[in-house]
Amino acid sequence: MHRHALVSRSAFYCFLLLLLALLMPAAQERQETTPPPAPSAADEALRKAAGAPVDPKTYLIGAEDVLQIKVWREADLSGPVGVRPDGKITLPLIGDVQAGGLTPEKLAAVITEGFSKFVTSPEVMVQVASVNSKKYFMSGEVQRPGSYPLVVPTTVLEAISIAGGLRDYAKAKDILIIRAPKRFKFNYRDVIKGKNLSQDILLENGDHIFVP
Repeated sequence: MHRHALVSRSAFYCFLLLLLALLMPAAQERQETTPPPAPSAADEALRKAAGAPVDPKTYLIGAEDVLQIKVWREADLSGPVGVRPDGKITLPLIGDVQAGGLTPEKLAAVITEGFSKFVTSPEVMVQVASVNSKKYFMSGEVQRPGSYPLVVPTTVLEAISIAGGLRDYAKAKDILIIRAPKRFKFNYRDVIKGKNLSQDILLENGDHIFVP
């Protein structure tokens, strides 16, 4: 009788192990195929602002921007380069080149002309890897205060959205845009209702939005 009980118990344990072996792959498959959570509207706005593509025809390069120089089939002449405070960059063979105030497309033409003295028919492309010369600042009662790159035209309302929106106790009617020496008032409540939209101005480099 005792031996029969041991056999039955062993068979039961074997059945459990077999069942677990069958269920574990299915559970892992469900876990792997579970889609990641969708980003929030604020996170999507931040992603678009921070990673907005720079228009090579219109964007003006400034000090502290990081550029990516690509010369086709010339790896030694390609690579990242930072724009110095004087607006210049230093490149192999041709030395200092004025980059500040030029568009990436115009700078590529200047570099192409310089490299053409040393390389046969160089093909040059200039990309802005990091925008550091143009930014605005958010402070006070916003979810994510700090500095933000000003890559594309951005209004005050868009900037507030990118910063995650207002906090619960923000004085939404008394927001201030500081553009030394000027000051602009912004009534968030009015703008989201479609009133006084002229106060939703485009930001400029160095603007500071303060939410009391």
